[in-house]
Amino acid sequence: MATAPEQPPAADEAPDYCDLNPFHVAAAGHDFTFYPHGQDRLKALLTQIDSARVSLKLFYYLFAGDVSGTMVRDALVRAARRGVMVDLIVDAFGNEAGAAFFQPLVEAGGHFAIFSPKWGTRYLVRNHQKLAIVDEARVMTGGANISDHYFAVPAENGWCDLSVLVEGPVVEQFTRWFGLLKSWVVNEAEGHTPQLRRLRDIVKDWDGGDGPVRLLVGGPLVRKGHWAWVLRKDLVGARRLDTVSAYFSPPRSFRRLIARVGERGQARMIMAGKSDIAASISMARLVYGQLLRARVKLYEFAICKLHMKLLVVDDNSYFGSANLDKRSFRINVELMVRVEDAGLAAKLREMIDHLEGSSDAITPSWYAKHSTPLARLRWRIAYWLSLADYRISKTGTA
Repeated sequence: MATAPEQPPAADEAPDYCDLNPFHVAAAGHDFTFYPHGQDRLKALLTQIDSARVSLKLFYYLFAGDVSGTMVRDALVRAARRGVMVDLIVDAFGNEAGAAFFQPLVEAGGHFAIFSPKWGTRYLVRNHQKLAIVDEARVMTGGANISDHYFAVPAENGWCDLSVLVEGPVVEQFTRWFGLLKSWVVNEAEGHTPQLRRLRDIVKDWDGGDGPVRLLVGGPLVRKGHWAWVLRKDLVGARRLDTVSAYFSPPRSFRRLIARVGERGQARMIMAGKSDIAASISMARLVYGQLLRARVKLYEFAICKLHMKLLVVDDNSYFGSANLDKRSFRINVELMVRVEDAGLAAKLREMIDHLEGSSDAITPSWYAKHSTPLARLRWRIAYWLSLADYRISKTGTA
């Protein structure tokens, strides 16, 4: 059973686009509440933190010391002061606030740690997850980090993203996963070696269950059992694919699988027309020709910067932290929730319909006009640079 997404008033939004209001879907023994609107994401996160009575476990790639970051930190401080056990881990590369920013949390009795592989090529391995577990009963996850960019409206440079509040049995898997990551972070901080190999083993050995709702994870150079391994199996015989991806530069084998879905059924992909990483647009455009020839429908969302990660393959929905790029497939520590439910898939396709309505169609004629020799060279250079990043990391994790 689901409540249909509704559009909020557009007064504070870009003229021809407005984010959807939160919407709820009950599926497969779980409750999912989706937050496409930035201010709703921030309000929901603060509400969840303030509702905690026993524990809070948070793991974020990026945490800024801006207005939103200060609001979240102060909510965590209040929770610690009322006796809630607070654990916060932030990626070293994404810790824009600095360690001193979190000292009030430590002084209030909370715990703060940094995910930080030692310097060298393995430093390129990043925690890219975003999750907040409340009382081991609810979890908020998705693509949004802790920064004003992820909570502002498009007219104020807000980013188009998605957070999801999940209630149900899969939260137990999140709690177990957090415990494994926390153990790795503590051991790494104490200088135990070889820690990167242990991180790979944690990802490789992870079992997110085999039910209709699963927590899938990924990490450096792990193949079997990786979230992308499961996605590959779903794509092999898929008849319909709908995606929203901030960054698109998957391995060649996945590009072929996506093309085959377009050839035998329906495939629609919303790409970024604006991005925080300009080269990512070039990398995506490099493969537009192959996809268009396979009858894949392509769109670029350019109202604001696109940061959403959402995949719907037949009746299977994926949401979480992973992009359709090589970093998410091969390097970063990622998580994706996979839900097998036709009703949920239909509601998420409605949200993708909404994004399509404010996106620019990438047609064969558009591609013929824009894929000049100079443009293709620029796209190719961006792709080569992305390969260099992957190969450096591969050397460091062998």
